[in-house]
Amino acid sequence: MYLIDSGISRLGKVIKASYIQREIASGKGLFHGLDARVKVLFLIFFVVIVSLKKEIMPEAAITFFVLAIAVLSRLDILSLYRKVFFFGFVFGFLIALPAALNVVTKGEVILPVLRFSKAYDFGIYHVPATIGITAEGVSTVVMLTLRVINSVSLSFLVLYTTPFADIIRALKVFKVPDAVLMIITLTYKYIFIFAKTIEDMHLAKKSRTAGGINNKEAREWIAGRIAFMFKKSRQRCEDVFNAMIARGFSDTVAIYGFKKMDKRDAAAGCVLFSAGIIFLWV
Repeated sequence: MYLIDSGISRLGKVIKASYIQREIASGKGLFHGLDARVKVLFLIFFVVIVSLKKEIMPEAAITFFVLAIAVLSRLDILSLYRKVFFFGFVFGFLIALPAALNVVTKGEVILPVLRFSKAYDFGIYHVPATIGITAEGVSTVVMLTLRVINSVSLSFLVLYTTPFADIIRALKVFKVPDAVLMIITLTYKYIFIFAKTIEDMHLAKKSRTAGGINNKEAREWIAGRIAFMFKKSRQRCEDVFNAMIARGFSDTVAIYGFKKMDKRDAAAGCVLFSAGIIFLWV
């Protein structure tokens, strides 16, 4: 039951984070007041730059550049970069860590890890007598980790300073297919409905349980709730579709209330584009 309680607690935090994100996105920092179209273009442009760069110093410079924007945007830096470094550690450092060994990345061994009496060959694979960390491998790991950190921090920067509805409208302007926009919107909304429903079911179960339950009963309850959520999700999808049809849904996404970009947006776009060009050519 401890695992269930901790899992439900995490779902509750997801729900709360959704509402916190809405308030953060409507703040008064540097990035909050910019047009969503400028921020979406900024995100796409810089993610491409991050993917193209092959040197550590430009990647590190982009890291500090994004950090400076986050500070000027008055975001909670500790909370933001706690998430950024978590994703960077898991999906960057840990995944790229084997590349530090000379078995994967050839080069001069700077830190021996294992020693064998002789080298071995297994078909096309060669295992040297000394397995260790190479300078080239360390550079590869650092590079991949910085790429993940920069990509995640750019995404969070835009998400935390832009309401979700404005992001969808910006994507519509850039001719993203309506089907994709509807899938993103409905998925985003349903995640929180799904989490809230599970949390309510768990609280209802706890309120009707006087004492503890054994593992067999817990497994049976979980299996029953999974089946219930599957049926409920399917029924909700049908209800939402019927409601959309009843309200005149015509397979197109209409956008309203998009203001024209002013001089501030144009100036910010030029500055960000110029910064991207500098990073691209450094």
